[in-house]
Amino acid sequence: MPTATQQRRAIFSLTGPAYLWLLVTILLPLSAMLCFSFLTVSPFSGQQPEWTLEQYRTFFTQDVYMVNAWRSIGLATRVTLLCLLFGYPAAFILARTIKGRWREAMLLLIVLPFWSNGLVRTFSWTMVLTDYGIIGRALHAVWPGAPSIEIMNSYAAILIGLVHAYLPYMVLTCYVALQGINMSLTEAARSLGASHLQVFRRIILPLSLPGVVAGCLLVFVPVLGSFMEPRILGGTQAIMLGTLIENQFTASFNWPLGAALGFVMLGIVFVIMAVFYPLARKHLSVS
Repeated sequence: MPTATQQRRAIFSLTGPAYLWLLVTILLPLSAMLCFSFLTVSPFSGQQPEWTLEQYRTFFTQDVYMVNAWRSIGLATRVTLLCLLFGYPAAFILARTIKGRWREAMLLLIVLPFWSNGLVRTFSWTMVLTDYGIIGRALHAVWPGAPSIEIMNSYAAILIGLVHAYLPYMVLTCYVALQGINMSLTEAARSLGASHLQVFRRIILPLSLPGVVAGCLLVFVPVLGSFMEPRILGGTQAIMLGTLIENQFTASFNWPLGAALGFVMLGIVFVIMAVFYPLARKHLSVS
């Protein structure tokens, strides 16, 4: 019988490499970026950096950053709601209706986008959301007087690209939660006279809320800082907080400001999570 010390050593030997890898790949880069955000210039610029809060003051004093931070929050909220609107019914049907090989085939179709590069998926929409794309040409060939479907370089194109990119996360998390619900609970409710709507509202929806919350977080957080999809599909509508951060690193070479904007965005995520945590905790405790 191993002692408690031996058990702790065995656990540490198994989990230690994973934690060490996370420390090296996540904590150290974030610590470096945090230090950069308090500097006047990048240490690699050849100039002597000094400690300052000017980079954070820039965010709160220049309207361009505040406005686009709100635009990014609005975009992330809309994409999350659209993913939930389309993803939850798809997961419900997949978990409760489709059986056997058809379910495996549908799951394969959902996972299939992960097998391709995100840049390729985004560029593929440029061939669809324009009159000169595949659908546009086919439509005008069949219907010469068809209205234009040109929505490239628009806010709608950004929404479509982001929903397409992150919808599988919502479907899979909701599917796992719905799949774990015991069917005997719904059968018992039905035998006691509950309607389908009552079963869904009082049993299925509360028990599936953990998957809904996880899916919303997996969609909202990366969309808030997205820059590839807006830049490729948005045109003049592409200016978001994520694209501004990218510009500071790649175009302006103002790493301190880019780092500060990145940590401001991280703070926005923490504030939003802190606001909605009590509500989510209440519902999850009830379920």
